Amino acid sequence: MKKIVLSLVLALSLLSCKTGSRSGKSSSKENVKVAIDLNTITADKVLVTLMPPKFTTDETTFSIPKTVPGTYSSDNYGRYIDDLKAFDEKGNALEVTKSDDNNWKIKKAKSLAKITYWVNDTFDTESGEGFGKSDIFSPAGTNILDKTNFVVNTHGFVGYFAEKLHVPYEVTISHPENIWGATSMTDLDASKTNDVFDTPRYAVLVENPIMYAKPNYTTFNVNGMDIQIAVYSPTGKVTAESITPEMKKMMTAQKNFLGDINSTKKYSVLLYLSTMKPDDAKGFGALEHPTATTVVLPEMLPHDELQKSMKDVVSHEFFHIVTPLTIHSKEIQDFDYNDPKMSEHLWMYEGVTEYFANLFQINQGLIPESEFYSRIAEKIDEANTMNDTMSFTTMSKNVLVEPYKDQYLNVYQKGALIGMCIDIIIREKSNGERGILDLMHKLSKEYGENKAFDDAELFGKITQLTYPEVGEFLKTYVAGTTPIPYNTYLAKVGVTPSSEKKPGNPFLKGQVPYITINPQNKAITVVPDIELNTFFTNLNLKGGDEIVEINGVKYSLENIYDLITISQSWKENDPITVIINRNGKPETIKGTVKLPYEDSNSFQATDDSKKMLREAWLKK
Repeated sequence: MKKIVLSLVLALSLLSCKTGSRSGKSSSKENVKVAIDLNTITADKVLVTLMPPKFTTDETTFSIPKTVPGTYSSDNYGRYIDDLKAFDEKGNALEVTKSDDNNWKIKKAKSLAKITYWVNDTFDTESGEGFGKSDIFSPAGTNILDKTNFVVNTHGFVGYFAEKLHVPYEVTISHPENIWGATSMTDLDASKTNDVFDTPRYAVLVENPIMYAKPNYTTFNVNGMDIQIAVYSPTGKVTAESITPEMKKMMTAQKNFLGDINSTKKYSVLLYLSTMKPDDAKGFGALEHPTATTVVLPEMLPHDELQKSMKDVVSHEFFHIVTPLTIHSKEIQDFDYNDPKMSEHLWMYEGVTEYFANLFQINQGLIPESEFYSRIAEKIDEANTMNDTMSFTTMSKNVLVEPYKDQYLNVYQKGALIGMCIDIIIREKSNGERGILDLMHKLSKEYGENKAFDDAELFGKITQLTYPEVGEFLKTYVAGTTPIPYNTYLAKVGVTPSSEKKPGNPFLKGQVPYITINPQNKAITVVPDIELNTFFTNLNLKGGDEIVEINGVKYSLENIYDLITISQSWKENDPITVIINRNGKPETIKGTVKLPYEDSNSFQATDDSKKMLREAWLKK
């Protein structure tokens, strides 16, 4: 999973990633049949009817996931299930007792023939405040918008019986004719209003999201992989065609970078664009699956910012094809949806994935060296704000509980830097011939999609496949509590610290905002009695001024996130018109954007004696 922050303090939300469970074989003819009715929406709920296989026990438990792999949070999807009932073949009601948020005990299970329940969607309940505490991360959530859009993350609609996890699932979804379901699954029904999907077990079903909307999609092929880009845009301003060229360029580069490590035949990118209204999604980012990525972003993003965000999140999710979707531990292979046991190796699942999402761009010529070094410096700065003496394996193993949960975001910072250091060690010891991608190739052959490793054996296996120095690094800096001396490892490839000036956000400096909210009228107000940056001084804005309108758009508390987000796309000397209230009187100010520039840490190549090794690291 990857979470992203689209703006800083006042900002939007985060993103996430999801891993897959592949254990079990379907050898029985019994199955679970599910019917989801998207035609008849009652009180913004969808009716689900489930017909289970036969039971030999007097009691069974029907469950909805508490956690799905890769989200690293306890979300309790059962909170969104209402009025669950159980019946025998004659339609007689059976006794049902709800034991907690996610589990229902059913008596006389031998006669159980049908279960019905109503599903609420999660998008409606997102507060956007303190996101992640009670909200479900949007790409892992669900949406019900009658006759317009349905985000069917199947774990939010379909439950399971623990003793029947490995039987096939047949899911029938009836839907309005005007909308179409984008998914990597194959629809077995030719009807325009009925879709039928077969999966060999529950774990495969929950790895296959479906997004229903008015058809807005493209398809293309990259090195033998069929790729589908599907978009839901509320106003219709964003089309799949408009983002496909950049997506094709990026995914072609990713496939070239990976080589033959992956053999996926079909991959879907499902993009939901949020209005950011109170009843819409606010957790922005993406969630990966073996053959799909669900992405949620704000529709109001300028096109170039949308492309940038898509490149950021989709590249990360796509690389999850390597780990944990191909290389993973038994905790992931045999995932327990209601009592999950977490793996020690988030440094690999999320960290190496995030490292690849940046490395491939320099490797394939999509970004210059300077930008790559700047990204590394940003990750070091962010990692230094976290607990740098906490064992990464301990944090990973306990990521669902405090104080480890609060350190989760470090998987995208320090986790990626761990991958970088291992890459450099392998390059140095092999005289540039091999790197961490070679290691992942070897691990994929040693284990692979259907063979999991024991958590405790991974470091030993990696050491066996690489060098003792890699094993010592893992023991000291990943399992251990010693902070990583990043400069020491970067010096091995001739890269040393430097600084650069970078444009900052007009309204924020670090964690300090230049604007606030007037509690009396909800107006956006310039913070008084602080030293304002060049954006404000250039326009002669003063503390206490109320910002009413910028470039023809009115702003207040209700859409302050929009203002923060749009400001991220402003360029130096762009024309700008600001309407303010100053001392109760309206004024119109016309001028140009002057961005505040701030000193920022970076790196540069300074040692040409290490050029060969550096080129192998970045380009080979």
